[in-house]
Amino acid sequence: MAEEKPRLARLTAIITQLQSKRIVTAKDIANRHHVSIRTVYRDIRTLVQSGIPIVTEEGKGYSIMEGYKLPPVMFTEEESNALVTAEQLILKNKDHSLAEQYQSAITKIRSILRFNQKDKSELLAQRIQVRNNKNNQTTSSYLIQLQSHIANFQIVQIDYFSLDHKKTRRLIEPFALYTTNDNWILIAFCKKRNDFRAFRLDRIQNLCSTQERFEPHKITLEQYFEECRKKW
Repeated sequence: MAEEKPRLARLTAIITQLQSKRIVTAKDIANRHHVSIRTVYRDIRTLVQSGIPIVTEEGKGYSIMEGYKLPPVMFTEEESNALVTAEQLILKNKDHSLAEQYQSAITKIRSILRFNQKDKSELLAQRIQVRNNKNNQTTSSYLIQLQSHIANFQIVQIDYFSLDHKKTRRLIEPFALYTTNDNWILIAFCKKRNDFRAFRLDRIQNLCSTQERFEPHKITLEQYFEECRKKW
């Protein structure tokens, strides 16, 4: 089990964690910081007493009052190094939209780093090399767009060119994404087949958004994979 953080560091980290999601449960906080639920309750009371507007939603968890602004987060050197490493890994993925959006995000993150951290991150970026996808090949550009459709339960239309060279047009309900063997795979409910199907992003020739929404599927991603294991 990881060593427990000093309390001041933990309280600061809890504030950051609360800003990262709309609702954070006491169990989430306890697991993240390796403390008991009782300690979490005590830490939350301390933060509230210090003026942090934490809202407790009975039976759900905690959130920081909407609109409350906290000072910019300061990254540790180790966190900064992790971001630099992640950048090198993401730039070697084969979806152009992910690389483009991550570079935009990391530029904003670097803008709040301390001067000495900026110098170190630039040095480290020159000393890390990911040997996969050496030619920086990109085969798709729909990953970020599909993430939005998944989060907003939005039906999309795709022109798909299958591995057996068949072209089809599908209306699909995007469900989840995963990557394997350098390819991004979309899991979606296909209205044509009336079942879940897997689509390689590099085989999608065109994608059009629709204004139509769908009801969220009750199945979880892990349940989907479990069903696949039973079938195959």
